[in-house]
Order: sequence, then C-alpha cells, then structure tokens
Amino acid sequence: MPFHRHISLAFAAFLVAISLAASPARPSVFGPETFKLANGMQVVVVQNHRIPVVTHMVWYKVGSADEVEGSTGISHFLEHLMFKGTERHPEGEFSTLLARIGGRENAFTSYDYTAYHQTVAKEHLALVMELEADRMTNLHITPESVETERQVVLEERRQRTDNDPRSILQEQALAVSYLNYPYRRPVIGWEHEIRALTLGGIMAFHARWYAPNNAILVISGDTTAKDVRPLAEKYYGVIPPGPVPQRVRPQEPPQRAAREVTLRDARVRQPALSRSYLAPSHGYGKKDHTYPLEVLATIISSGATSRLHRNLVVRQGLATTAGAWYDADRLGPSRFGFYISPRPGTDMATLEAAMMKEVDAILADGVSNEEVSRAKKLMLASAVYARDSVSHGARVLGAALASGQTVTDVESWPERIQNVTAEQIVDAARAVFKAEMSVTTRLLGLEAPSQ
Repeated sequence: MPFHRHISLAFAAFLVAISLAASPARPSVFGPETFKLANGMQVVVVQNHRIPVVTHMVWYKVGSADEVEGSTGISHFLEHLMFKGTERHPEGEFSTLLARIGGRENAFTSYDYTAYHQTVAKEHLALVMELEADRMTNLHITPESVETERQVVLEERRQRTDNDPRSILQEQALAVSYLNYPYRRPVIGWEHEIRALTLGGIMAFHARWYAPNNAILVISGDTTAKDVRPLAEKYYGVIPPGPVPQRVRPQEPPQRAAREVTLRDARVRQPALSRSYLAPSHGYGKKDHTYPLEVLATIISSGATSRLHRNLVVRQGLATTAGAWYDADRLGPSRFGFYISPRPGTDMATLEAAMMKEVDAILADGVSNEEVSRAKKLMLASAVYARDSVSHGARVLGAALASGQTVTDVESWPERIQNVTAEQIVDAARAVFKAEMSVTTRLLGLEAPSQ
C-alpha cells in the first residue's frame, strides 16, 4: 500500500501549508491547465500520472433549475436519451465500444449541471472524444425510444423516491425550503410532468442548451494539455457555437416563517429529525459566509469527536446518529442542516430540544480555537487526498465551473479555509441560523414516539 495512505492528518495539513507558503499568490489543489477553443468551449486538464488512465468529462451548464415551469425532469430525461445513439453510432454502439476497450461510462444530472463521463486507458481518449462530440450535436431519438425510456425514468422515480419514506420527506421538504427558487423542484421531475414530456420538447431543450460554448471539457489522468489540445480541436473545435440563453434564475424572497413537515409511514423503522436553514453559497447571497460555514459543518459533524456525535450520541446517549450538512457549491441558495435519529426510548420532543440546545450553544458561545484548528486539519488533509484519485479532480473542477465558480476559486480553497477564524464562524452562524429561515422535518412510523 502506498505511503501516502498512512500519513497523519497533521502531516497532510503540513503538506498543504508548505504548498501555500511556497506560492502564496497561486495556491494549488489540482494544478490544472486550462484553455478555450475558438467556439467557446472551456477545456481543463488535470495531470495525474499514477496509472495510464484518463477520465473524460463533459459538463453542460444546464440542470433541473434551468427547466421551464411545467417541464420538470426534462434535463434528467435528456440525460437518459443521450445514450440512445446518433446516425453515425446507432443505439447501443457507444456502450458496446466502451465495454470492448474496458472503459466505464455514466452520467448524472443535478440542479445546476448535467455531466457525462468515461474512464478509459489513455490511448482511447480520442475515441471517447469522438463519441461524445458526436452526440453533442447529432443525437438521434425516435418516438419509440422516448416511450421506452419514459418507463425507465418513471421506474427510477418509483424506486428512489416513491418507495422510500426518507426520499418522499426530502422531496416535500425541498418544496417548502425554497419559496420561489427552482431548487424546490425535484431533479427527476414530478411524475405527471414526466409523463407529459414530448419528443419535440426534449429535442428543443437539447438544441437550446447542448452547445460547445455552454460546455466544459475536463480531462484528468495520464495526459497533458499539450496532448489534449489537438484532440479537443479536432473533435469539439469543429462544432459551431450556439445561441445559448442566459441562465436567468428567479430570486428567493425573504423567508418570514418557520415551516414544519412531518411524514408518518408504516415502512419507517428508524425515526429521524432534521432542521435546515436557507444559507448562502459560492454563487448566491453573502459569499463571505461560505468558508466559515464549511468549517462549522466539519466542527459539528466530522468524526467521533465532532460536537453533535460527542454530546448527543456518546455523552447523553439520546441518539444513534447526529450530524450536519452544508454544500456551498451551488449557483443558487444552499441550505445548512442538522440531522439526528433517536435511540429506542427517546421521544422526539426530547431529541429536538437537545439538538436545538447545541445550535443555541454555537450562537451564544461560538466555537473554540481548538475546534477550528482540528477542522482545518481535516479539511486541508482532504485537499491532499483529493489529488490521489484519477477522476476526483475532474469532478470537483467540473462541478465548480458549471455552477459559476472559477479555477482560481477551486485552487485557492485551502488558503481560504486556512484563513477562517472562530469569529467569522459565529458571525456566519448568527446570520443563517434564524427561526424564520428554518424547515424542520420529522420522519415517524405509525407507532412512533410523540412529537
């Protein structure tokens, strides 16, 4: 096993500190090379020469939050249909060719982007570029394939959402967490609107958003920008740019009332409680709070010595699990949330009071310098470990760029985390943890303890 797998968190943080000190004006996580094609397509290359493999990703700056009202799920539906083939490569040929060379492929849709990726031996990079560039403009979809894939998407929705009480509750909670912003809609779409999507509407959506000047090509692995540029120009550079519309998103109005969502379901075996607050992101709101909130989430939720686990699981024995979440990588407003599940015999009212006592303690007393230092070590170590993976750099950079950030934002992340203070953390918490911006969810069985 390589040595780097055994290094301590302190030593990992020390390595990052050295890189920052050595080049304070240009801190580095992945050290990417970047250039832009004449048609406007952005290209990012992350070198990783550990093994002779490359990950090839195309990110389109369109996701479910860009959909027109009444057509929820069209981004995700199109993602499925992108595998249906072109005139040059009929349905199934893309995947067959990838399997033949031992490659892996997949795709995913989120609120702010849709991404397609392949991991192959480096000598096959030209092939995946040719295939991906072909379906950017030459997608061939028949009415029959739309109907077939519609059933696949509906079954996916049944399995992942409708048959899972936690997912049902999450979907309902998102619908009230945002009063106006399109994150309130499910990425997969509402069932009745999935059923109403048409071939014409899907192809118009493809023509509207799938263009090289609305895409980011990210390649990581055993290659260089010098090797990638001629291939990118050959396969993607010949595609004309399109009249891509601006991503006009509605603003979220002031939130003035706390909301509660409770789901009782016979399938629930483990009750759960959460409280989330509308929060800024790197693309929305008071961005100065994002890095302190990231550190706070680590303090609260990362590891056995984190606040919630130590106090609610270990010391008081009220919960089986407790933690927090926060995602700053959004084009729109994010959420900062707390979650907890009770041990048998703990009623939900007691559990909620204990969780909120921890939140109130942060607001009243802040966090200690020791907690901040420990969280930074964990987070800076993650920046070191992120360099190990062939694909991780492509995923981080692609998601950031597709949601409005820059390469500099990603590369300067360690420095910005290192500069966070305990005072900034409590200021951010006080700005975000306000009752009127909160949504409380309760997942209960039919015979669950009282609320």
